[in-house]
Amino acid sequence: MPWAAAGAATLGFLIALECAARRYGLPGPITHHAREVVFAPHSGPLLYAGMALAMVVLTWRQRLVAVGAAIGIDVVFFLVRWAAGAETNFGNGALWVVLGIAVVAVTRRTGPERLLLLKGAGLGLLLVAGHKTGDTWLLITSKTRPTVLDPYVALADHALGDPSWLAGRIVEATAPISTGVLHVVYGQLPLAAALVGLHQLRHVAVERRFPAHHLVRTFLVIGLLGPAVYMLFPVVGPVYAYGADGGQWAAGHLWPDTLPSIGAPHPIPFDGITPRNCMPSLHTAWAVTLFVHTREGSRAMRFAGTFWLVATLSATLGFGYHYGVDLVAGVVFALTVEAAMRSLARGWDRPATWLVAYGTTVFTVLLVAYRGLPTPMAEYPWVFGPLLVLLMTSVIHGYARTTALRETTTVPERQREPRPELA
Repeated sequence: MPWAAAGAATLGFLIALECAARRYGLPGPITHHAREVVFAPHSGPLLYAGMALAMVVLTWRQRLVAVGAAIGIDVVFFLVRWAAGAETNFGNGALWVVLGIAVVAVTRRTGPERLLLLKGAGLGLLLVAGHKTGDTWLLITSKTRPTVLDPYVALADHALGDPSWLAGRIVEATAPISTGVLHVVYGQLPLAAALVGLHQLRHVAVERRFPAHHLVRTFLVIGLLGPAVYMLFPVVGPVYAYGADGGQWAAGHLWPDTLPSIGAPHPIPFDGITPRNCMPSLHTAWAVTLFVHTREGSRAMRFAGTFWLVATLSATLGFGYHYGVDLVAGVVFALTVEAAMRSLARGWDRPATWLVAYGTTVFTVLLVAYRGLPTPMAEYPWVFGPLLVLLMTSVIHGYARTTALRETTTVPERQREPRPELA
């Protein structure tokens, strides 16, 4: 029943987004997903990442067959499109394999084995659908929010010393090396998450069950909840609101060389194309979640998680996609969602409940302060700057303390399993 309810809720949400996109004359996530069964996909690597996640429920022999089938289908599609002079791309085969796993589950399996295969196929499809859903959300933000609140956030950012302006000048001075590396890291964050997720799910085929909690769950929930905040707090980012990328809609071509002046903030009109996707910074939230989940891995994985976090934060600021206060909100948002997802999987207790409530309160206070107190924050940075850092640090400390407490009082699942006696 819980899985049926979750599936029905997900389907209803996708239908609602599809209707919203159709209202503006554009296809929604369901249409995009359905078209990729036959037409050239927009993101082949994403579809293969979804297939890789779905294959965690298969044996190695079945995985080899699935990969061979995906490649074979893609070759056939490529040759047909090439002969017809149509657009060529890959990824259809991966989608067919994921759908095939679901079909086999329904028609050839029963009981727990059917549920396991459906979970695997659903996980792969959700990874792709999450990306399509995000695109639709961004479209809705640009169409339904004609004004943006960048002047408020830019003023509030004075409390942190305007890190986006500083990072932008550093990236410009170190280009093209810095820009090349940061573009790769920023764009391939979903791939990094898929790799970590595959590592966490590597025992599913043997144990025939999913772990109680893993990275992909939190990633999907962050992508689902974050855009709802975009609707409440529409912001486009300094490179658009104060940079050349904003064109005639920009308040001035100031970023990253000249700081905006302190004055009375007010909403400014902006185009109907640029997504209002800054508050909070979801790239920061995803990178923090990736960092948290790599703490449980090897030294190389921990190093990779740290590198991806630092590089992602540098890219979000250095490319002018976010303000510093966006990142603070993103960290609080990520740890609050992660704490809630861990508690849903492993049970609620008093420390976890207080942490989620506290994180939600801090996140709300941040948004209210950015909207209602930007001028005092800019005029008294020596007060509000440390206060912002203190609030963020308190959530980090609370998460670390709560997680450490659970690890010391809860026996890991693998240790609870009976071990064979030695002869």
